[in-house]
Amino acid sequence: MATNLALDDKLIEEAKEIGKHSSKKEAVTVALKEYIRNRRQREIVKLFGKIEIDPKYNYKKQRAKK
Repeated sequence: MATNLALDDKLIEEAKEIGKHSSKKEAVTVALKEYIRNRRQREIVKLFGKIEIDPKYNYKKQRAKK
């Protein structure tokens, strides 16, 4: 999908340089993937302390049933 965006040239060039990317497209694609991964990780971190874990649960027993 072709998209036109007005992006800060300095940011794009810095991203290309730091990431050793050969094109603007590659730099933006990698940056977006990293952004998405980071945001998903933040959502997971928010769950810490909210999910109860049974320390006596034997996960190996469940896996052995296959």
